[in-house]
Amino acid sequence: MITKKVLIDNQVGLHARPATFFIQKANEFKCSIWIEFEERRVNAKSLLGVLSLGIVKGTEITLIADGADEEAALDALSRLIATDFGE
Repeated sequence: MITKKVLIDNQVGLHARPATFFIQKANEFKCSIWIEFEERRVNAKSLLGVLSLGIVKGTEITLIADGADEEAALDALSRLIATDFGE
């Protein structure tokens, strides 16, 4: 299991369209992936779970991955976040 802290810096945070992009990318990997924010941990492959966190611009979250392709998953998700979800 590996973890990585990332900063959500796009205009709307992890809501609606950015959350959909994030979940689509997470589902490309076989490993389990979670997002941890304010003592809560949700499945990063679940739209309702991700949206329930209410992540806004300027929020630091922790990505957690566990499985065979965990490093590739966190690298890809971190790159997606760093590019502001292509916005």
